[in-house]
Amino acid sequence: MKTHTTAAMAVLLAAASLAACTKPAAAPTAVDKAKIAEAVKADAEGMIAAFNARDAEKAVSHDAPGMVGMFHGTPNVVGAEQDLKMTKEQFAQNAVANVKLSDETVDVADSGEMAVYRASYAFSGEDPKTKKAINESGNWVVGYQKQSDGSWKIAWNVVSDAPAAAPAAAPAKK
Repeated sequence: MKTHTTAAMAVLLAAASLAACTKPAAAPTAVDKAKIAEAVKADAEGMIAAFNARDAEKAVSHDAPGMVGMFHGTPNVVGAEQDLKMTKEQFAQNAVANVKLSDETVDVADSGEMAVYRASYAFSGEDPKTKKAINESGNWVVGYQKQSDGSWKIAWNVVSDAPAAAPAAAPAKK
């Protein structure tokens, strides 16, 4: 019996000493959501500035690897290479394309790894066929993902145009 007690005691001591060597889990680092929101807004604004400057390469440099773009009336765009091709085509067809943003909002995940950017947009340009001025407004929703270097890149984005405003009613006849 003494042998069993001694063996049990040795096992308990070994387990206790192993437990003492185990480091406690590190406390999770606090996520600075305001700082992330600022970084995401700055990236979105930089991408739009590059687009408005007609710098396709710089505009597309904001894409994460495997980015998916969903634009109304077109097939999905997957990856920076396809996005660059589409952006260059758009510039070739529309010499005056311009985007303005408003009502920007950024929601940051508690983990600090993802953020969703939302804004209203106003697009002005010209119809590629008629060369007449066009104006469009709608919503832009962008999923941002934190990259291994700490930067924020576009993982996906959805551009959804809003219906055209209804024409003003004719004045009532007297």
